[in-house]
Amino acid sequence: MACPLPIVCRALRTVGLTIFYYVFSIGITFYNKWLMKIFHFPLFMTLVHLTIIFCLSALTRRIMQWWTRKPRVTLSWKEYLSKVAPTALATAIDIGLSNWSFLFITVSLYTMTKSSAVLFILFFSLVFKLEEPNPFLILVVLLIAAGLFMFTLKSTQFNLEGFLMVLLASFTGGIRWTLTQVLMQKAELGLQNPIDTMYHLQPLMFLGLFPLFLRYEGLSLCTTDKLFRVSEFQPLLFSVLALAVGGILAFGLGFSEFLLVSRTSSLTLSIAGIFKEVCTLLLAVGFLGDRMSTVNWLGFVVCLSGISLHVGLKTYYSKGSGPTLRPLPGREHPEMELPLLTSREDAYDEQDEEEEEEQ
Repeated sequence: MACPLPIVCRALRTVGLTIFYYVFSIGITFYNKWLMKIFHFPLFMTLVHLTIIFCLSALTRRIMQWWTRKPRVTLSWKEYLSKVAPTALATAIDIGLSNWSFLFITVSLYTMTKSSAVLFILFFSLVFKLEEPNPFLILVVLLIAAGLFMFTLKSTQFNLEGFLMVLLASFTGGIRWTLTQVLMQKAELGLQNPIDTMYHLQPLMFLGLFPLFLRYEGLSLCTTDKLFRVSEFQPLLFSVLALAVGGILAFGLGFSEFLLVSRTSSLTLSIAGIFKEVCTLLLAVGFLGDRMSTVNWLGFVVCLSGISLHVGLKTYYSKGSGPTLRPLPGREHPEMELPLLTSREDAYDEQDEEEEEEQ
């Protein structure tokens, strides 16, 4: 039965997808922080997550292939190693350092520092000519940098080692998302669907992070009673289940981002990301006891102002004569849509829109 109010239905769908995204995005942040208090092996945890994401991505590809009756893309070894490897390495470092930092810093400091990734994404987008320069970008950079400085200046729970880890993760995150965008833009590779991208990235990410794991955690993990040298089965089962839940949350985060973008727009994801930072910080203060001074809050507001300005500029220029960023695949690329979510209502909506354009 068609909804009598299409606008209301679309609004409810957007709200539902946004909440779905928040559950995984905020959930994995607090979950990883909690897990690091009892399981001090962030690199091993990340490797487990990568394995689970790969398995779930492979399963999703099989379901999509069965549903659409079309084969999924599989890159050759030459293309795989030459095109995907740089993106996979940057992604592995970003995620690995982010999880590692939870051993040292609070969720609020992590959230604030991770927001600086916008600066590095902007920088590398200019380097790779994915975004056109404009004078307002200087103001964006100054606002985000000033906000981050104010937040860390008077922080009572500041940890230099953890802060540098997250900052380096944000830097490699800028490379990661820029290279990911370039990777998904290459039509000849056929990786426009993020599920296919996630499937191809995980093995190389695992191999890139594995040497760091051996160097810093290999010996200590083999001698811990969390996984080895267990005297009872229950602690081992708890560790395995805890790691598995984190992997499911990690896959759900990427999947929920894909759903939100494919069914709404990249602008919706950007705006949702801003409010997500606010929710994360408020939850960290309210439930984890993170302490923030007036200067910290002011710095957070200044930083969010810079991020909001950046989102506004992207929206303005994308509607003008010179788009600053390549629009994410949407209706021009129907393979981006999940076939399991394509309903008759959507088909009728698209048909009505086409008829209106013809008139």
